[in-house]
Amino acid sequence: MAESRDTELNYALKSLRPTAEEASSAWRSLVIAERKQVERLPNRPKPEDFYAPVAETFRAEARRSGDPVLDYLLTLALPHETWLDVGAGGGRYTLPLALRAERVYAVEPSSGMRQVLRASAGKDGIHNLEVFDERWPAPDSNIPVADVGFISQVGYDIAEFAAFLDQLEAHSRRMCVAVLFERSPTAYFALLWPRVHGEKRVLLPGLGEFMALLFSRGRRPALKGIRLPARVFDSLGALHQAARRPLWVGEGSWEDQRLSKAIEELARPLNAGFTLDGRPRYLGIVTWSREGTG
Repeated sequence: MAESRDTELNYALKSLRPTAEEASSAWRSLVIAERKQVERLPNRPKPEDFYAPVAETFRAEARRSGDPVLDYLLTLALPHETWLDVGAGGGRYTLPLALRAERVYAVEPSSGMRQVLRASAGKDGIHNLEVFDERWPAPDSNIPVADVGFISQVGYDIAEFAAFLDQLEAHSRRMCVAVLFERSPTAYFALLWPRVHGEKRVLLPGLGEFMALLFSRGRRPALKGIRLPARVFDSLGALHQAARRPLWVGEGSWEDQRLSKAIEELARPLNAGFTLDGRPRYLGIVTWSREGTG
């Protein structure tokens, strides 16, 4: 009986009060399990640059307004400070932040994304931007230390995310900022996975797991929550096209035919379009520092 109580207590402690090693190990396990699930797919596409085909979709107007995430980020940016954006992508937030901050260092391993980022910066006349080709965690990084370290939609699929955060904190003088969805972006399409691949989808960690990881590391993060509308596509064809990449399906394949049938059966109308999940999305902007205060 005592052994049973100890087992239950240990399970509770690991679940609700994990150590930093336990939390980082759990994150690693989810990422590796998801990766192995994808690697088992016999006909999956194997692009050299995973983001190159969709890099243009990450382009955004640097001087746009009405973006609640950007509006909040700009309140955190001080004119005399530098920012480090790791996983800058096409510059959705990098370029607006460069218009506010003194300088921005952008880290982006995808050549397709870097091309979009540099082209957009040139178009908008933004010159206080340095772009680095590097994939974190990188043990020998030569990237400058900045006042603020920033990541947006980065980390879901990084197995050694604890080491990544160590490096981000080491490169950030004042604070770190992270933008993450409650569920990883690929989770939106998880409903289709069993119909296409015959098994339940392994879900990557998201915002909740990230907060648990930070607390386990002794940080005291502050969270700004933002509710966004449900994701809606103009047509079933647009939904099908968007689903191929997270489902690892090649166009015209047998899997693509099953995907088309699954979308026809599972998608439903919403707001003059189609959706798989009509729930509003929840996104968090998390701030913290090495000293622990958010």
